[in-house]
Amino acid sequence: MIDLNADLGEGFGRWTLTDDDALLSVVTSANVACGFHAGDPSVMHRVCALAAERGVRIGAQVSYRDLAGFGRRAMDVPPAELAAEVAYQIGALRVFAEAAGSEVAYVKPHGALYNRTVHDAAQACAVVAGVRLAGGVLPVLGLPGSRLLDAAAEAGLPGVPEAFADRAYTARGTLVPRGEADSVVTDADAVVDRALGFAVRGGVAAVDGTTVAVAARSLCVHGDTPGAARIAARVRAALEAAGVGIGAFA
Repeated sequence: MIDLNADLGEGFGRWTLTDDDALLSVVTSANVACGFHAGDPSVMHRVCALAAERGVRIGAQVSYRDLAGFGRRAMDVPPAELAAEVAYQIGALRVFAEAAGSEVAYVKPHGALYNRTVHDAAQACAVVAGVRLAGGVLPVLGLPGSRLLDAAAEAGLPGVPEAFADRAYTARGTLVPRGEADSVVTDADAVVDRALGFAVRGGVAAVDGTTVAVAARSLCVHGDTPGAARIAARVRAALEAAGVGIGAFA
């Protein structure tokens, strides 16, 4: 059994990036932008309503406050400030999730914050502190072996290991930085094969040709990848054909 998640609601005002309607027909968990890297109240409201209607679990995709940089620029935010900002984003999304008859079921950092919490214990603990401040025992999505999952476990929050079907991996099991060549996998056949690798074979080929073992409960297909909805549909069909059950972890 594996969960399929995608980053959704990554629009703002008249600007639209993700095909939320199509992706919500495929995924089981929706990482909804909470306004700091993308998203606005209208977008959040609409995506939560669609997700609730289709039985898709709603997750808060929290980010550094970096709307201009789409949350993908490195930032240094004091831990107490970051914890408050994480709680703020969860609270904002909770309003729209509950109005739709659903709830915020988990939390996933976005972009630079996600990558920072792989190795930075202070930032990882700040994210977890923000989740606790927002109330409830929410699961936290993160990279296997990351400081974020360690911090979640220490705080009594469920940590959910995640893999990325459309991102390249280093031999250490971390994501190749987006600034490097071929860090994003856009070929649909390759994405499908990598998804099967995670779900069936328990690993993926790193950029140096070695095989990296990755035990994941959730599989991400980025919503801003060209043709994301079509690729996600192919991934789901291939997993089901291989006998892999598809279901939300939360």
